[in-house]
Amino acid sequence: MRITLRQLEVFTEVLKSGSTTQASQQLALSQSAVSASLTDLESQLGVQLFDRVGKRLVTNEHGRLLYPRALSLLERATEVEQLFQAGNGALRIAASTTIGNYILPQMLGNFHHNYPDIPLEMSIGNTEEVVKLVSEFRVDLGLIEGACQSSELISQKWLLDEMVVFCSPEHPLAKIPKVTLTDLQSAPWILRENGSGTRDVLNHLLFASLPGYRIEMELGNSEAIKHAVMYEMGISCLSRRVIEEQINNGSLKEIKVEGLTLQRTLYLVYHRQKHVSDALKKLLTYCNAEHLIGNFS
Repeated sequence: MRITLRQLEVFTEVLKSGSTTQASQQLALSQSAVSASLTDLESQLGVQLFDRVGKRLVTNEHGRLLYPRALSLLERATEVEQLFQAGNGALRIAASTTIGNYILPQMLGNFHHNYPDIPLEMSIGNTEEVVKLVSEFRVDLGLIEGACQSSELISQKWLLDEMVVFCSPEHPLAKIPKVTLTDLQSAPWILRENGSGTRDVLNHLLFASLPGYRIEMELGNSEAIKHAVMYEMGISCLSRRVIEEQINNGSLKEIKVEGLTLQRTLYLVYHRQKHVSDALKKLLTYCNAEHLIGNFS
């Protein structure tokens, strides 16, 4: 067996792009070199890793089986290269918007204080985007605002998070002592986009009980929603962590709805076939000790 890391690198790039041309551009190789490397790898393994559909390469069952193992080997090779370099490689974390902006800064600050030699890289997107990054092994760990249904990922309960319906202090609902679901039904709503964890939770926990509710606007981040509500464009519902400062200073008003409690679970996710490095083990142990609802298996 004479499989090389270069062959595995070529294979993973071809799989991600579906094209030897794009893979050659990513790897700064000629297209013929990429094709030859892929052919050699398939010859040594004795199987085809892709189905040839016209000019496209479509991953088959053999390619899907090899992909996470190839990525794991490449990650370990990177660890070897960085073994004697300062920092030993960064932990890559992706978080959904509320977590990345309002929870992780303090958490990662504390983690960095305890482990100053472990560099961290963080990206922020909606829950759907974070799950995709974890599934593609582009990050080591994801923190999301809703349950993950992917069988490829390990999903652990992490934190409980309270959701709060709110409006501007001048909004008519701010003057009502006892707000009901019927009152909410006729109000214009300003919401996160579909695909965000916040929106998914509201669709399930709240809007299933509000048939015919009216969406005034969809915005891509919580800060924009807060400002839109302040300027009386509608009402919304976000994590208490997001609006706590504005509730306390009076620029936003919490709407307490009779019989309504909105609470969601935040989750920690990583790939089942992910190579868990020493640095990642430290972060998982830290989450378990400081924040986790349940226990890691």
